[in-house]
Amino acid sequence: MKEKEDKNNIYPKVYIKDVLSFLWQGMGQKKFYLFLTIVMVALGSSFAVISPIYYKKFFDIISSNGDKVLLYPELLSILLIILGLEIVSWVFWRIGSFANVYFQAHGMTNLRRQAYSKLLHHSYIFFANNFTGSLVQKLGRYARAFERMIDRLTWDIVPLVVRVVGVLIVTYYIEPRLTLLIIIWTIIYMVISQVYSSLRVKTNIRLAAADSKTTAVLSDTITNQNNIELFSRHEEEVKNFYEVTDNQRKIMNSNWNVNMAFDGVQSFMSFAVEFVVFYFAILFWKENIFTVGSFVLIQLYIMGLSQRLWGFARIIRDFYESFADAKEMVEIMKLPYEIKDTPVAKPIIVSQGNISFENVDFSFNQTRSILNDLNIKINAGEKVALIGSSGAGKTTLIRLLLRFYDVTGGHIKIDGVDIKYITLESLRKNISLVPQDPLLFHRTIRENISYGKTDATEEEIVEAARLAHCHEFIDQLPDKYNTYVGERGIKLSGGERQRVAIARAILKNAPILILDEATSSLDSHSEFLIQDALNVLMKGKTTIVIAHRLSTIKKMDRIIVLEDGAVIEDGSHDGLIENENSLYKKLWELQAGGFI
Repeated sequence: MKEKEDKNNIYPKVYIKDVLSFLWQGMGQKKFYLFLTIVMVALGSSFAVISPIYYKKFFDIISSNGDKVLLYPELLSILLIILGLEIVSWVFWRIGSFANVYFQAHGMTNLRRQAYSKLLHHSYIFFANNFTGSLVQKLGRYARAFERMIDRLTWDIVPLVVRVVGVLIVTYYIEPRLTLLIIIWTIIYMVISQVYSSLRVKTNIRLAAADSKTTAVLSDTITNQNNIELFSRHEEEVKNFYEVTDNQRKIMNSNWNVNMAFDGVQSFMSFAVEFVVFYFAILFWKENIFTVGSFVLIQLYIMGLSQRLWGFARIIRDFYESFADAKEMVEIMKLPYEIKDTPVAKPIIVSQGNISFENVDFSFNQTRSILNDLNIKINAGEKVALIGSSGAGKTTLIRLLLRFYDVTGGHIKIDGVDIKYITLESLRKNISLVPQDPLLFHRTIRENISYGKTDATEEEIVEAARLAHCHEFIDQLPDKYNTYVGERGIKLSGGERQRVAIARAILKNAPILILDEATSSLDSHSEFLIQDALNVLMKGKTTIVIAHRLSTIKKMDRIIVLEDGAVIEDGSHDGLIENENSLYKKLWELQAGGFI
């Protein structure tokens, strides 16, 4: 399979059949209603072919110069037949409409769920390389692409096929030469439409990509609006957005100009064929083949076909535009997961909590090595601190343990089992992480805390909040635990967000605990209060602490110093302080006994 590189990700090649396959899979179990819609629309459309036959009879009778009194009942019966046909057609169209609404509502919901499920299982690296707003846009366009395709199929393609076939059958019995003329016109019209639309696929894909880019830039700048204010970069950001939207405008303008040009071609073909058909109709009338009713019949057929064939170009255009809209999401869904369960992976129940890093190597690419032949053994229940300068590999080590990344070489084991052979779900259920910058859902405080244990009781939630010293500020809020925290927890201060994250970890109560600068957002008073909670939380757990404020790790069982992806020191606080050449001793003294 050919592949292309896009935004640091390798996407598989996606064809129309791939898009249709994913859409078909995502439609769910309601496909019967699609079949029902097509049948009802086809039956309803057939009356557009049948009704003109009765109009032909109607006008033939009127033009026959017979006794009007005698012809009146016959004309009235024809009108009643036409009325009956229209009512039956109306019933078929209404049934098809309601079936289509039911099918599309379920189909779009299922497709969003399908895309969301596939998207959510991608790795940390994938989301680090893609804009959030762009991903949201792609998922939304994917569902809308389905809606457009089904609309074109049911309301345009099916009626067009029924009408073309019906018209050809009826005109063949009137005059085969006229049928041949309509066939030639229809084929030329459809071929031109297909060629034109297929040539525009690349432009449609470029337009979809430009739209995603605009959304991505908009999302990025809105998310960082505070930075724009702080650095007074309004003009630069406005200029950047202007350039992005101007590129989208150029592509859109080119696209629409081509559309207008083709509309002109279609318009010319429509009145040209009407002229040609009526020219031959006059010849047939001259030969006594055509009647007045035949002229009415042909006029209705030509007008109806022109309208449907005019829409054929739009059908093809919408189909390719829908393909372009859905293509980006299908690329993501076809993209193999970078991190996934191995075929032999099994759930694990951590009984002890031993962790070992054995000859671990890791690099983001061939030129950027992060960890080099690293060996660390952490015993069950041991509390270990990782320190080192920025870029030493501390956070990377944690992400490898959580399998956000996979090691380039070596092994990481929990209780002697390589984490590659542990299911991702059970691995992460056994590890609690309190990150440096916790992100909260735009949900209530209760929901954010209980995210660590969804079946937690109200008493357990409140107790976890008390231990994390966040119950105090929650109790002062108007809605207390039902307070919404805003997008990414923006309505709370940094320290409040951190304490909610700690409460969540307390509630989860996993056997392995990771604290990544867990008290960095707290003032000295809050940090003092929360140390007691962390001491309770760490009891009986294997704990890894990353900290730059060395006062938070003084009581750890071991302190491991990392430099350039390797362990350079390993020991207790007292042991490392006694070593005159210890880097840890120098860092400790720099922080004046633990305080800057």
